[in-house]
Amino acid sequence: MAAKELAAYVHDQLRSLDGVRSRPMMGGYVFYCQDRIFGGIYGPGMLIKNVPAARAAMPDAEELPPYRGGKPMLECTLLDDSEAFCRMVEEMLPQLPPPKPKKPKEKRP
Repeated sequence: MAAKELAAYVHDQLRSLDGVRSRPMMGGYVFYCQDRIFGGIYGPGMLIKNVPAARAAMPDAEELPPYRGGKPMLECTLLDDSEAFCRMVEEMLPQLPPPKPKKPKEKRP
């Protein structure tokens, strides 16, 4: 499945959650929930940040780097189970770093 099609499928699976969005980045997609990055689509497929809630929900998930030299993430094994996928993302939120504050744009004269 191509990255764009997989991104559409992930959005469909997470449709019951508020604040889910994605952003195309370097041939893949980064996924956010309530402005916190929880995973993304990279070369290996849909990968999830390796936090305790994700590890508990997917104990047998393989750790894969999203790109060469990247911090290993968990291969998403819940893609086809919308309810379990949504529950995992909700449980991950308190374990994810808050969004970085946006820098104000400099005004041009």
